[in-house]
Amino acid sequence: MTGLAMALTAALLWGVLPIALEVVLQGLDPYTITWYRLGSAGVILFVVLAGTGRLPRLRSLNRIVKILLFVALLSLTGNYVLYVKAVAYTSPTVAQTVTQLGPMFLLFGGLVVLKERFSRLQWLGLTLLIIGLVLFFNLRLPELVHASALGRGVVLLVVGALIWGVYGLAQKRLLHWMTPQQILLVIYLGAGVLLLPLATPDNVRHLTNLQYWMLGFCCINTLVAYGAFAEGLKRWEVSRFSAVLSTSPLFTVAAMWIVGTFTPSLVAPEHLNVLSVAGTFLVVAGSATCALARKGS
Repeated sequence: MTGLAMALTAALLWGVLPIALEVVLQGLDPYTITWYRLGSAGVILFVVLAGTGRLPRLRSLNRIVKILLFVALLSLTGNYVLYVKAVAYTSPTVAQTVTQLGPMFLLFGGLVVLKERFSRLQWLGLTLLIIGLVLFFNLRLPELVHASALGRGVVLLVVGALIWGVYGLAQKRLLHWMTPQQILLVIYLGAGVLLLPLATPDNVRHLTNLQYWMLGFCCINTLVAYGAFAEGLKRWEVSRFSAVLSTSPLFTVAAMWIVGTFTPSLVAPEHLNVLSVAGTFLVVAGSATCALARKGS
């Protein structure tokens, strides 16, 4: 039950995250938001690992491990920035739904890099996911093929999902030498250094109270969601854990409905018809099928 609780926690937090990001984007740019999110998570994680004597010993790592760490740092940082940029162009539900391509790209990376094989169920899951995306965008398909804000946002999400797959492959190799928390610590603190020249931290003074609290929530969300992710993987099968995580778009749809009902001025409302909602469920079903299916069978 602990593994299920961790998976649901991560899915819920990632599901509501884009809504909070959309609020913060009214006062800060994507680089500054990401700097605060990753930097604060890195400082807190450093204190935790230092207090438990589990800080990574970077000097003892060989060249290959350091290169993998650098690849993981660039790819996850890029994924975070592109995701926030995409939310500014699209909407929370679009962002969280298209992000489901990330695990698919990770699976394809396993085919190419790790010489794994797709099972029939995994091909079926991929097909369901693609059909689901088409249905989800049924009202806005013309916008995707033109230079619209939605089209730019979706491109950013696809690129972000692709480099998240690169991060996943790098992390999978790094787990031979480091714990998930140690890897994240290096990435969080490294991202804080990389993004500092692009960020404008002083602009936080101009945020409204609501935007300030939403930024704090985004920072806590980053730490808790990935903490639940790391702990859950220790206690539950990866396939089941990933299947539960794939439900995050459903939490986004539900959260957007709640926000639209009780605080309609908080974020721009979603315009989803029956086919769009059905597409969201197909995306989730396809992602979950790929996660649960046995490879090569």
